[in-house]
Amino acid sequence: MMEGCQVIGFDWRYLYVNDVVAIQGRVEKNQLLGRTMMEVYPGIDETPLFVTLRQCMKDRKSARIESEFTYADGKTSWFELSIEPVSEGLFILSVDITERKQTEESVQQQLNRLKSLRAIDLAILGTTDLRLTLKTILEETKNRLHADIVQVELFNPGMLVLESIATTGNHTQEMETLVCHLGDGINGKAALERRTIILDRIDEDSSADPFLSAVIKEDARAVYSTPLIVKGNLIGVFNIIFRTAFKADQDWIEFFETLAGQTAMAIDSAKSFEELQRSNLDLALAYDTTIEGWSHALDLRDKETEGHTLRVTQMTLKLARLVGMSSSELVHVRRGALLHDIGKMGIPDNILLKPDKLTQDEWDIMQMHPTYAYELLLPITYLHSALDIPYCHHEKWDGSGYPRGLQGEQIPLSARLFAIVDVWDALRSDRPYRQAWAEERVIDHIHSLNKTHFDPKAVEIFLQTINQ
Repeated sequence: MMEGCQVIGFDWRYLYVNDVVAIQGRVEKNQLLGRTMMEVYPGIDETPLFVTLRQCMKDRKSARIESEFTYADGKTSWFELSIEPVSEGLFILSVDITERKQTEESVQQQLNRLKSLRAIDLAILGTTDLRLTLKTILEETKNRLHADIVQVELFNPGMLVLESIATTGNHTQEMETLVCHLGDGINGKAALERRTIILDRIDEDSSADPFLSAVIKEDARAVYSTPLIVKGNLIGVFNIIFRTAFKADQDWIEFFETLAGQTAMAIDSAKSFEELQRSNLDLALAYDTTIEGWSHALDLRDKETEGHTLRVTQMTLKLARLVGMSSSELVHVRRGALLHDIGKMGIPDNILLKPDKLTQDEWDIMQMHPTYAYELLLPITYLHSALDIPYCHHEKWDGSGYPRGLQGEQIPLSARLFAIVDVWDALRSDRPYRQAWAEERVIDHIHSLNKTHFDPKAVEIFLQTINQ
């Protein structure tokens, strides 16, 4: 972990900088020394960062903050800053945490999308009133995809037209009464070709296209249309409209199409309770796909454990089946195993990725990750039953574990099984600070922790499984 070191004088001049500071600031070292922060970075004195620096300089106090820095080209980076007053002014240590922030943002986005899926699920289950269900879907879509207008059109197979059934966002009355022919315009083309159509640049000369003509009156700059299909049958089109230029990435498009899939299911399930039950399976798959993406984001951050999550999940499920867990319990075990280290999102990179032995203070912070997992997942109702592994997999049979010091069968069974598998897989994998252990040595180590760290019955089942 490279740290920038700099000393800022009372007149805000750079008195000392190391090479890392120059790299982080994207300037030459000689362009920093002797010059003020305001000369090097015009406008920095108007930022929240400078407010903190000014306060530390004035009050001669320390501070530790995370700050976003904007470069001249508009690009940004995140830094963790440790600020200390010294006789010359301020001494500042800086660590680039941009990658961690991006991962956190990605996970938070996944979490928000998961909440939207759940809200839509509850709307579908809670009423057979299609109008109310579509209102929830459109509002969730508008909020999560940051759209200006969201619209659903139903396909009329007799007339071969698309008819607006629901619209949300600030829009004209014309959007409520639109009727478009199949194959005409972006929405008609999406329906006819059964694929997502993107128009991120709108031609003003579109008077012959009723849909685009209406969209232009909304001052739109980008339109996304995707078909609503259920059991191979076209039932409508899902439209999203932006009043500012917008280009979606693949992840955004996939979530848009997931929401469209839910919309299609909601429309169809309003006609058939049996189809409603079938749609629940698709929703569950959407949840689990999101969780898997979330888990993958964690593996990417903690590079030394890539692939670890899927391996321990598969082995834990195998043991859970052997001890007689039901199919519904296995669903929660799988989700908990996939999210077992979600709490590490709250651990700073300089601790999580440190190749050397942690100090006691660093270890105390690291031991907070099960608690962070509990706090992160608790607000999500449908993940309550999956909390056992993320929250309890570091508890030990003799009560010496953390975070709560649970003992024996106070520890949930799924967490007791997972704890063994987690150690087994970790020791069999290469790490930056050691090579993978031989299988025999790993087994001996697990034997040595029997009745202290691990549930003896769980150890017996585990050893029988790997010896088969």
